[in-house]
Amino acid sequence: MSSDVTELIAALRDGTMSLDDVAQQFRERTWPRRELGQTTNYIEMAAAAERDPDPYIEGSFDDVAAAFHRGDLSDSEYEVLAQAMADSVRAEDEQHR
Repeated sequence: MSSDVTELIAALRDGTMSLDDVAQQFRERTWPRRELGQTTNYIEMAAAAERDPDPYIEGSFDDVAAAFHRGDLSDSEYEVLAQAMADSVRAEDEQHR
């Protein structure tokens, strides 16, 4: 599967974009969010604990994590991109307040 995130990581890998350029793109994009269901009692909490892990969301930070686990990103590159994504999410949250 290919998303704009995987394309940015590929551009970083092939040298057509710098880490700073990719990080800037990460800061400027909107990141999909998972809907977290609210549990109201222990039975619902137990059922939620038994469910499968969250499904993969194309174009989310899942793509970055997968690239890191494949060895396509170094620790320092992952940290820079994670911070850029967090900056984007914080900015979006600030706009909705």
